[in-house]
Amino acid sequence: MTTAAGEQTMLEPESEPEENSGTEEGAPPAPQPEFILYLGGHDYEDALFQLVEWTHNVLLPVYGREVTSTALWCSRWWEHPEAVAQLHGLWLAWAELSNPAQDMTGPAAWHRDFLGPVMATLRDPMGPFAGCKPGNHRPKDVPQVESPFVAADA
Repeated sequence: MTTAAGEQTMLEPESEPEENSGTEEGAPPAPQPEFILYLGGHDYEDALFQLVEWTHNVLLPVYGREVTSTALWCSRWWEHPEAVAQLHGLWLAWAELSNPAQDMTGPAAWHRDFLGPVMATLRDPMGPFAGCKPGNHRPKDVPQVESPFVAADA
């Protein structure tokens, strides 16, 4: 709060000017990234390219631990739809929580709430990379399902 004499008081911090959130009159709203599984064609390829860049240049150099029989990783992870979905969600959370304009505890929350669970799921021996070995990708068979809408033979 500022007094009539122009002095700052300690009761109330002066507010910082707000960033343009895209909600001001005439400004378009800031685009929000879409979850990669909702994309197709060129949009999917662009999102996958960005995800590969982040995974190979940020995630794996810092958090990519040694590959073992109990902690798997596939060198062609982008060919596993579950891995793409999990890593894209991890990347979106990282982008939001590591933003310096956000809460300073964001990175700690990202490590606790997102990084650990996603990496544990991906690297689990029964996870999406089961059967893959370093340099040897093995595509997964999609479970067969029956439609509940198909009439049974009489």
